[in-house]
Amino acid sequence: MRLLRNPLNGFKYAIEGVVHVLRTQRHMRFHFLTLLLVLIISLIFQLSRTEVMVLLFTITLVLVAEMFNTAIEAVTDLVVQTYHPLAKFAKDIAAGAVLITTVNALAIGFLLFLGGGGRGLREELGVHPPDAATVLVVALILVATMVVLWKIAGGKGKLWRGGIVSGHAALGFFLATTILFMSKKVVVGALAFLLAALVAQSRVEGGIHTLGEVVTGALLATVVSCLAYYVLAPVL
Repeated sequence: MRLLRNPLNGFKYAIEGVVHVLRTQRHMRFHFLTLLLVLIISLIFQLSRTEVMVLLFTITLVLVAEMFNTAIEAVTDLVVQTYHPLAKFAKDIAAGAVLITTVNALAIGFLLFLGGGGRGLREELGVHPPDAATVLVVALILVATMVVLWKIAGGKGKLWRGGIVSGHAALGFFLATTILFMSKKVVVGALAFLLAALVAQSRVEGGIHTLGEVVTGALLATVVSCLAYYVLAPVL
């Protein structure tokens, strides 16, 4: 009934589910850290848009399988209070699904990064190194994932409000850095950073974040996006 009164509650509860899994499941945190590492490597290897899409889809499969595994374990423990072979069977099957998706991810990662599959895929499909849109998406996912993990590790505030790092400031300065690199005009970039600073200042003025938390978010987004765009400077 709560979902019917406010459709946004469904999205809110979904986010709370992701945060809960990250806080309670060590394997999920490991998968998210692996996601960061893989995205950074994809920038260094200058994978094409097609290759990045394959990579993101593969990582998503692993994350979804891990979340289903956690949900099945929780439901099984709720229903079955004592040992039961069928309960063990259900948990083993869920864990097996995670194993299969993980092995698949490792195989695809090997082919893309170490097996020369990336070059062969480019030649076969006639694709080129990543365009600006692909770099932007990868950089944004990097920044967003780092902010989420930092907030959860800090254990302060909520994902959408408060926390030891300002997500709004990070987003504002990420967009400002993106505008600067893509426009290649100092004046335009300066105006973008001014707007980002206003967003950050509003978080401090509203008492949602401290100055240090806002500066941390701004620096995180600026440094990560600058590194991402610098590595692929010929593309932008």
